[in-house]
Amino acid sequence: MQQTDLPAAEYRHVYEFYLRFGDIDSQGHVNNVKFLGYLEDARLEMFHGDPVRKGEEPIRGMVISRHEIDYRLPLLPTVYPVRVETWVTEVRVASFKLAYEVRDDENVYAEATSTLVAFDVEANRLRRFTAKEREFIGRYVAPPS
Repeated sequence: MQQTDLPAAEYRHVYEFYLRFGDIDSQGHVNNVKFLGYLEDARLEMFHGDPVRKGEEPIRGMVISRHEIDYRLPLLPTVYPVRVETWVTEVRVASFKLAYEVRDDENVYAEATSTLVAFDVEANRLRRFTAKEREFIGRYVAPPS
């Protein structure tokens, strides 16, 4: 992914965090499995934490159908703070794709994508997004340039 392909900052959700001692493996860098946890934490803030703090209804009823991650650089324990920047790259009637960068001000440590689908928990089946959900998801889609 080239820098020119990225949406402007106003279309990105930013989740900042600090590395934990338990994130570091015997190689002296963040274990690759921990990156999926960082993405999960960022999604939780994007769809639940931030809306609740703003007095909005959190977005619920979505499940992950696919993850893809490319590790770019080792993430060392001396890098503080770290953030996950997240934005929407594609929206369909019942699914959408998120793109992520795990980064600091100078480096991108991992790039990832997830496909999320709308899910009716009570009926245990896929569903379409509501108008409210589409509006929320649309906040993170950059307009075509």
